[in-house]
Amino acid sequence: MPTAPELASSFHERVAGQDWDAISAELDAYGSALTGPLLSDAEASALKDLYEDEGSFRTTINMARHRFGSGEYKYFTHDLPTTVLGLRTAFYPHLLPLAREWAHKLGHTAPWPDSLDEWIAACHAAGQERSAQILLRYGPGDWNALHRDVFGEMVFPLQVVVGLDAPGVDYTGGEFLMTEQRARAQSRGSATSVPKGHGLVFTTRDRPVPSKRGWSNAPMRHGVSTVRSGSRHTLGLVFHDAA
Repeated sequence: MPTAPELASSFHERVAGQDWDAISAELDAYGSALTGPLLSDAEASALKDLYEDEGSFRTTINMARHRFGSGEYKYFTHDLPTTVLGLRTAFYPHLLPLAREWAHKLGHTAPWPDSLDEWIAACHAAGQERSAQILLRYGPGDWNALHRDVFGEMVFPLQVVVGLDAPGVDYTGGEFLMTEQRARAQSRGSATSVPKGHGLVFTTRDRPVPSKRGWSNAPMRHGVSTVRSGSRHTLGLVFHDAA
């Protein structure tokens, strides 16, 4: 049985071993990018099975009740499972350079320190004290409306979703959707199937795009298309906490 330090090291190695040049280029071009494998099938299934463990979560959201779509998701407590904590901690230093680069292009401040712990402490000091890590579950007919995961003034511009079921095997439909609002033009959309155990890095709120005057801001939203059959579970990693 691996020790906690061994597990933490393993997640750092998995994330560090991704093709970050390709991921960064795709994020620059489209606002989202698939990773390679992050979790084994067994690890993904074990995380999905946590959905029934009410002690792991601080609250449950019924999407239809709030008119967010149809389906359900749960916010973890701050006592995160090793898998969730390990992935979140491992991703932050690799996303940080791109976050700072985007802020520079847009002429914004880049308030994110080198340490995730320092950044989360700053979120808490600003009143954003609730865990924003999410486990989502969709069944037939469920979907998620286009939205942004902005929970206060303290926002990290990138986040990650990890697939816990296999598209085309465990469920059909349920593609991850993104729209980009373009200046003086129709919005651009994309749809991505996230393989089991793989991740998709995507834009939280907005990103820089080239313009005649240098760089302009492109607002982004994300959601999930209708699940046609089966069951779809995903893990959402957010790098700021909620008010």
